[in-house]
Amino acid sequence: MEVRTGKTLTALAIAYESGAKKVLFITKKKAITDIIDQAREMGYDMEIYITNFEQLQNVDCSFDYIIIDEAHSLGAFPQPSKRARELKRICQSKKIIYLSGTPSPESYSQLYHQFWVSSYSPFGQYKNFYSWAKDYVNLKKKYVFNRAINDYSFADYEMIKEKTDHLIISFTQKEAGFESLIEEQIHYVTMEPSTYKFADKLKKDKIAINGEGQVVKGDTAVKLMNKLHQIYSGSVIIDEPQRTAKVFDYQKANYIKEKFKGKKIAIFYKFVAEFYAIQFVFGKNIEFDAKKFNETTDTNIVFCSQIVSGREGVNLSGADDLVFYNIDFSAVSYWQSRARIQTKDRTKESKIHWIFSLNGIEDKIYKAVQQKKDYTLNHFKTDFL
Repeated sequence: MEVRTGKTLTALAIAYESGAKKVLFITKKKAITDIIDQAREMGYDMEIYITNFEQLQNVDCSFDYIIIDEAHSLGAFPQPSKRARELKRICQSKKIIYLSGTPSPESYSQLYHQFWVSSYSPFGQYKNFYSWAKDYVNLKKKYVFNRAINDYSFADYEMIKEKTDHLIISFTQKEAGFESLIEEQIHYVTMEPSTYKFADKLKKDKIAINGEGQVVKGDTAVKLMNKLHQIYSGSVIIDEPQRTAKVFDYQKANYIKEKFKGKKIAIFYKFVAEFYAIQFVFGKNIEFDAKKFNETTDTNIVFCSQIVSGREGVNLSGADDLVFYNIDFSAVSYWQSRARIQTKDRTKESKIHWIFSLNGIEDKIYKAVQQKKDYTLNHFKTDFL
């Protein structure tokens, strides 16, 4: 079901109507409080235990129903993730409901290990992903550091759909009666001249030394991609003499404060140092609790969260606008985090603002994730090298 269309309430209702007595609900840590409130409001006569993915090793197998929130996080391939292996232990012979707004954000191969945790997988006859891939994947080669590796991402959509369609309930925001759909706007901020010189120096020499003698290295393509992503937004991780985060350009934070003055905004950032910049500019007016933020009427209060930790299960419907200080490489992050401002009953505009540095890297990332593709090293090499 599309994001914000009531997956939690639907899943709990299905479990109750199906006679569940003891339900395990697995979700992200930040979503637990909101789910507890929803379960309490429904008043169903069943025991509900809510935990996060990081605590799976402490969970026993005594539940008769398992609800797996953000199930796409199990979709790693060709090997199952640690999370998927833990869930397979817990879920043996249990009824399962999978919840996701983006079940296969990058490849339909991501569905295999989601179903693999279940005793009733439609692909149960296959011993592992590799044997499944022989029938369902058009195997190709890709090159990483001039080394050929197998690319299993080109799965046969029609074949998979035929096997899984009867197991899936789909529901869109339009069908749910959403009055306010997402509107996106890009803002371009001109960073300090020294920021662009810093980025150019690193691109050219793969190493840069600032006026304080601190060294930043971009001596591999991966390091260079990550360092440029940081630098264009005004911060960086120093490599020598000791590894530390440094802010050197506050243009984005200052722009946000001035541009959205008088509005109640939530800010998502990518790198930890970006929060330092936000904190410096906004001072003590920062809130980390989404529920408290939604309840306040003080437009000076700003909600802050890192993208990855806030992209799922967090309700920011109390915000006038949602502002992204930077953008993540992940397509899942894009589609999930932008929906945090929406609810079915919201009538005011659902506005998303992307704060990009002029001539930076963010535009390239944005174009990739909009197409449900992660921004990868191959993208970066094409765009910048």
